[in-house]
Amino acid sequence: MIVPQNLDKVNSLVRENISISKDDWDAFETSWDFQRHPLMRPVGTVEEAFSRWKEECETRFQKLKGNEEELNRIFIHIYGLEDELTPEEEDKDVTVRKADLGRDIRSLISYGVGCILGRYSLDTPGLAYAGGEWDSTKYKTFCPDEDNIIPITDEAYFDDDMVGRFTDWLSAVYGKDTLQENLKFMAEALGKKGDSPREALRKYFLTDFFKDHCKTYQKRPIYWLFDSGKKNGFKALIYLHRYDKDTMSRMRNRYLHRMEKIYQQRIEECRNTIAADPSSPAAVKAKKEQEKFTAQLLECQAYDEKLGHLALSYITLDLDDGVKVNYEKAQTDREGKKYPILAAIK
Repeated sequence: MIVPQNLDKVNSLVRENISISKDDWDAFETSWDFQRHPLMRPVGTVEEAFSRWKEECETRFQKLKGNEEELNRIFIHIYGLEDELTPEEEDKDVTVRKADLGRDIRSLISYGVGCILGRYSLDTPGLAYAGGEWDSTKYKTFCPDEDNIIPITDEAYFDDDMVGRFTDWLSAVYGKDTLQENLKFMAEALGKKGDSPREALRKYFLTDFFKDHCKTYQKRPIYWLFDSGKKNGFKALIYLHRYDKDTMSRMRNRYLHRMEKIYQQRIEECRNTIAADPSSPAAVKAKKEQEKFTAQLLECQAYDEKLGHLALSYITLDLDDGVKVNYEKAQTDREGKKYPILAAIK
């Protein structure tokens, strides 16, 4: 039996283990009690923030492991199993997480996107907005995007695209003086090859961010990706809880049409380069770029028709009224035409 002396110790160890496990769980944004990303610390670099987080995780891990082994000793002694069992725990059986550079940088990026779209605020712990009345006073250190539409492009066509907005956020958190150092550290952590840290970050947003987001939220994303297709002609993220019936119309008029004009301009520039000296290295490069921009333009024009159909439908969304959202199947109209948009409403 558990004597009172052991009972007090067992209860104390169990309470401490529960607290340790809760702290670990609450460090990730899928927790209901998530307050702020663990790399948000009063330091100048992401690398230093990660180093402190790594030490904190290791301390928590070893403390939980030690507590569990002490509980094992108590119960092994109570039941007289010293000759059959050992109290030691293997690391794989300890349930709190150690720091992981790739995972934790990706989750920091996710938190940054949340701040950009207004889900989180640098001035408010926990959720700053998840529906209801919008309160702009919650955002002082960093203001979220005004129209809830963040384009993701394969080149820096917009000042307010995802890479531009994210670097602004990174500067607001860690300071402008360490921006390049932080971008380099994060690019290396992502394992993305690019001409520069910004390009590496751009590749991540273009190809992997939404995949990671869907994994985090188990295929129930809170940020929706509007995607024109494999040519990466047009992509944009919006925040589910800030969606309204005019969102798709704004996206089409403010961003998609602008993107089409940019491609048309780039195609014309390529034509001029080729015409000036068809055999030059610059002309060879221009021919490849012309093919790329033409394919992207055609993809955008096809997407324009599909998005225009939905924009004119003024689709509303009431999450409190049991509206179901389908992120994988296409929106289908009465004539049976399908419009493949990841954020389609069923």
